[in-house]
Amino acid sequence: MSTNAITMQRDGTILQAMELLNIKGGGTCFIQEKNKVIGVITDGDIRRGIIAETPLSELVTVVMNSDFFSLPVNSSLDVIQKSLIEYSCIPILCSDGNLVDIATLERYHQIPLVQPMLDGNELEYVTDCIKTGWISSQGSYVTRFEETFGKYVGNNNTLAVSNGTVALHLALETLGVGPGDEVIVPDLTFAAVINAVLYVGATPVIVDIDKFSLALDPDKIPASLSKKTLAIIAVHLYGHPAAMEEIMKIANDNDLLVIEDCAEALGSYYKGVHVGSYGDAAIFSFFGNKTITTGEGGMLQFKKAEHKERAKVLRDHGMSPNRRYWHNEMGFNYRLTNMQAAVGVAQLERVEYFVQQKRWIADRYAHYLEGVSYITLPNDCPDYINSYWLYTVILSSGFASKRDNILETLKGHGVEARPLFFPIHQMPPYKAFSDGSDYPISTSISTRGISLPSSVNTTEEEIEYVCDRLVLAIHSDTNAKASTD
Repeated sequence: MSTNAITMQRDGTILQAMELLNIKGGGTCFIQEKNKVIGVITDGDIRRGIIAETPLSELVTVVMNSDFFSLPVNSSLDVIQKSLIEYSCIPILCSDGNLVDIATLERYHQIPLVQPMLDGNELEYVTDCIKTGWISSQGSYVTRFEETFGKYVGNNNTLAVSNGTVALHLALETLGVGPGDEVIVPDLTFAAVINAVLYVGATPVIVDIDKFSLALDPDKIPASLSKKTLAIIAVHLYGHPAAMEEIMKIANDNDLLVIEDCAEALGSYYKGVHVGSYGDAAIFSFFGNKTITTGEGGMLQFKKAEHKERAKVLRDHGMSPNRRYWHNEMGFNYRLTNMQAAVGVAQLERVEYFVQQKRWIADRYAHYLEGVSYITLPNDCPDYINSYWLYTVILSSGFASKRDNILETLKGHGVEARPLFFPIHQMPPYKAFSDGSDYPISTSISTRGISLPSSVNTTEEEIEYVCDRLVLAIHSDTNAKASTD
């Protein structure tokens, strides 16, 4: 892996270290004995050696710092960030002292799973908010963000909110879902989905997923319907659209509401239409790891304008739009700040590029992993366009017990990957809503899924390295036996 680190062996000279630092433009060189890091030398160390009249022909070990600061490969992001307050360049070492990566203010370490790209007009627009004093939830960037987002997804009834979870809650509240109602939710998704149902006092009904889309399986929904069922929440997981045509038919036949959770699917299309356009409401998330980000933030959209207007009132404490500080009903403070919206506006200026890059990353992963029989790759078909928020592969069932070991091996080689969500029905707060039902697809898939690095600035070199390490990590366990699913 390319770590952007400058390294040399202990038998090198001070002159060679100086030349390396000059040629490669770095300020730190790591001295190794074989592959183990035994010291660090900087421009300052060389300068002090020259002042002390140390010959440049001397071994680099004469001036290197052997008492250097390092971090283990399993260090958390929080520890790395705090350490970078004091140290400008930190070697990341595995247990045997080998250099895995480096952490700097520009690059924390590893090939990250996903990180935001904020090198557009974000700083300019946020600075404008600060200079003008419009920093809270009132300001031109909020409206601009809503309108620009609406144009991108093809819906004018958009409403910016403080995060994706409150968008789900607000959607359910606005549509009148409450106590006594049942809501269909997928078993494999982030817990915010079922939490939002519980927030409004409704009863979630958990349904298994389709193994190809990882979204709600329409064939399993009818058996879960009752006279109390009022709504379905369809989640477009990891960027893969759910089967909206089938879901909408079930909803229409049974007079049900549909909420689309598009938190991970900005830029995804189902039958030529951007996701979120089929249901009565849809939500998007702009958390720091999403395709576009506002740090925290979300967007809520409705099919009907009157629903948007009601949600707008509820978003602002239930305050009357015609009589300030007069509340006709209880509401919430779910507003997005002008500064967050300013970041969102800048992000939207490059959303097409971000989505294009996500799909390019998926294409390169498919290229390097094509033909690996024990890995199932995500897919495209004429009915939908997957935006590949996270490129997620599924290991064959013979590797299920080894998945976590594979993730640890990848981490040890500087690759940040992550498992899939746990099935909702397995977690303590939600077991009561499964009624002891069997969810074979979500249970199996969740133990075998791996999401690979998917930042928009991921390079081909990094993708090839990730794929090589993934294949080697799987093969390194000689006890693992693949089976065909």
